[in-house]
Amino acid sequence: MQRKAYATGAALVAVLAVGSVGCTGGSGSGAAAADSKPGTVGTAAATAPPGTYRDLPEPCGAVETDILRAMLPGAESASAQEEGRDGVPAAYEGEQTVTYDNDRRVGCRWKSSTGLGSRHLLVDFERVVSYDPAVSDDERAVRLYEDMVLEAGIPVSPPSREGSRDAEGTAGDGAEDAAEGGGEAERAGSAGGSEEPGGSAGTGKPRETGEPSEGGGEGAGGTGEPDDVATPQSTPGAELAPRPLEGIGDAAYLDDELVTADSGVHRDVTLVFRTGNVIVTVVYEQWVTDKRRLPDSAELQEKARKLADQLDGEFGD
Repeated sequence: MQRKAYATGAALVAVLAVGSVGCTGGSGSGAAAADSKPGTVGTAAATAPPGTYRDLPEPCGAVETDILRAMLPGAESASAQEEGRDGVPAAYEGEQTVTYDNDRRVGCRWKSSTGLGSRHLLVDFERVVSYDPAVSDDERAVRLYEDMVLEAGIPVSPPSREGSRDAEGTAGDGAEDAAEGGGEAERAGSAGGSEEPGGSAGTGKPRETGEPSEGGGEGAGGTGEPDDVATPQSTPGAELAPRPLEGIGDAAYLDDELVTADSGVHRDVTLVFRTGNVIVTVVYEQWVTDKRRLPDSAELQEKARKLADQLDGEFGD
């Protein structure tokens, strides 16, 4: 019995010794594991932060009704007085654009038509997401925005009024001559009983919308006036030319393009701004059928900017 007890005690000592060695080995492997953790932490530290914004606004409800009313004259016609959702007139409900990921991109379109022409408005929101862990969503948005600036041919800084003074003077002289010729033609047309609605015959005063009368087109009013009467005003002056803008988002630019087609003329004003990792695009178009009545750059740009200011305010800090 004593011999057996001794054997059992010896075996217990051996087991404890093995366990002690095992613990020592575990400590060594634990040190190796500890060495790998700083690498993991370093990788996590190099991961870029998430974007400033994680979601987008509801596009068709993002624009205030008063702004839509100003940008879409004639939308509230007698046939469109019915009330839409949430008390918003049906004419201003808009039509949501089709996208494949509403979490990343949404948009809405509106349109108004009158006998004088039509206007179209598009608002698009894109939330930029970077799939590179070393590049943040905001940084990726900056790069995409800069690509858009290059593609649109926007100058780095606003055009200098000093540098374009001579060009403006030349264009202005041509515009004045054209305006005088247009005023005489209007007076001649008025004498023939073809006074245009919305304007005052013989005053040389442009209509508020700058759109043609219903049925206007080449030779409208029997004046036989050439289609390019208003060509000198087709290019906006330095203060209205395509340019970067200040005071909207983190960065913004405005593009202004006049397009002439067989069916008429349309001016497209595009205003793009970036705030954080969201890029907002506003496209405001005015279509006319009378090529003698070019859409007014100043009016369209002013309304597009007011809308951009309002949308920028929706993205609070």
